[in-house]
Amino acid sequence: MRPLPKGMRLGVASAAFQVEGAWDAADKSPNIWDNFCRSIGVIKDNSNAKDACKSYEYYKRDVSMVKFLGVDFYRFSISWSRVLPTGFPNKISKEGSQYYSNLIDELIANGIEPVVTMFHWDLPQRLQDLGGWANPLIADWFEDYARVLFDLYGDRVKTWITINEPKQIGLFGYGGKRFAPAINAHGIGEYLAAKNIIMAHARAWRLYDREYRAKQNGTCSITIATDYRQGMTDSPDDVRAGLDAMDFEVGLYSHPIFSEKGGFPESVVRLVAEKSKQQGYPQSRLPEFTKEEIEFVKGTSDFYGFNHYSTKFYSRQSYKPGMFPVPSYDDDLGAAVSLMDYKPAAVPHCTAIPEGIRKSLKWVKDTCNDPPIMITENGFGTFGGLQDDDRVAYLNSYMTEILDAVEEDKCNVVAYTVWSLMDNFEWDSGLRVKFGIFETDYDDEKKTRIPRASAFWYKHLAETRSFNCDYKPTLEDLTF
Repeated sequence: MRPLPKGMRLGVASAAFQVEGAWDAADKSPNIWDNFCRSIGVIKDNSNAKDACKSYEYYKRDVSMVKFLGVDFYRFSISWSRVLPTGFPNKISKEGSQYYSNLIDELIANGIEPVVTMFHWDLPQRLQDLGGWANPLIADWFEDYARVLFDLYGDRVKTWITINEPKQIGLFGYGGKRFAPAINAHGIGEYLAAKNIIMAHARAWRLYDREYRAKQNGTCSITIATDYRQGMTDSPDDVRAGLDAMDFEVGLYSHPIFSEKGGFPESVVRLVAEKSKQQGYPQSRLPEFTKEEIEFVKGTSDFYGFNHYSTKFYSRQSYKPGMFPVPSYDDDLGAAVSLMDYKPAAVPHCTAIPEGIRKSLKWVKDTCNDPPIMITENGFGTFGGLQDDDRVAYLNSYMTEILDAVEEDKCNVVAYTVWSLMDNFEWDSGLRVKFGIFETDYDDEKKTRIPRASAFWYKHLAETRSFNCDYKPTLEDLTF
């Protein structure tokens, strides 16, 4: 038995588009994912999220599930187009804004802290039609949206996350076509989005710090996907490839906010500039921060929002020109990638490589000025089953490494969050991939939820506030 660090909070997470359904309820306008899901072939199982888990209708049941677990907080996101149907604050939806107010009140009434993500990928289509995250004006639009949320809910919400995973938004949605809005401007779109997302986050944080913190007494930051990247071998080229990959994958978003110098990482600036010159561009494809912008962005954090699932390995020795589109983010990095000989999970991006989470936590401590770290997502995807021993094994192994990072590396981990509360619409994988510690019955009209073994594992951790890596719950012996 290992006691959890004193004061470490536990929670579970979801995201609006993945659980709410009710895509056209009241005056909500379409978002980019509503429209993306209608395109044939972009979702692997041809499903959509028009119903999802019906959390818009059954949110009280979600809260009762969180209460059953006995955790401290529920991290959920707000749908921009549900609260602001035009994307702008000229019209605040009465029904949409009331839904989130009701959810927040229900959580607080049950002794659960609401942790709110302002943006989790579901941009209003009307703003995308104006360029979305490729348009620098989105920083203004996001600040206006943040002001509405602070005014509506800041009296009760004390932990805010501005934007979830900027890399996935930019790389897969603007640089590629895997995610909405599928712009596929590789080598350009992902970098435009990166800068504009960072500026939008900073605008929202500065607004909170300037006008709301003193009276609302909360905290605000951003969540960054912080999977670990390392060299495939011990050769100097591969070691350098792993370090550069961390800069491209994580530092591109963390360095402007958390480093003392600010701006994009030097390795990214250098590599993109070199490739851009070779490709005949008159200047680097990576946009620059002005000196004023660098100072404006630096320090806009109260904690480090940390999502982690797995590790990948990079090699420059194995890289060959032409492996990736030119120009592109992957070509700029210039390294081949592999999961080595680790057993791939049902969902490859959560292949169990537990030592990677400790390395990532240490990387954040060392490169981001030792911030408080709120682990806002960690979880394991399967194709179903209530006796989810593989998920329990994954969570056990990762919690072991987290505690080692706290106790031995002195990483300041202040919270841990399991992704996700229930099975939900898993973006381009649709409904077939299951991340929930509660199973969702999609064939049932009410989308009934049933606790898996992993739910009882987490309930035990929350009750005892101690970690027992030998605890493996068997559903035959447990009741809900």
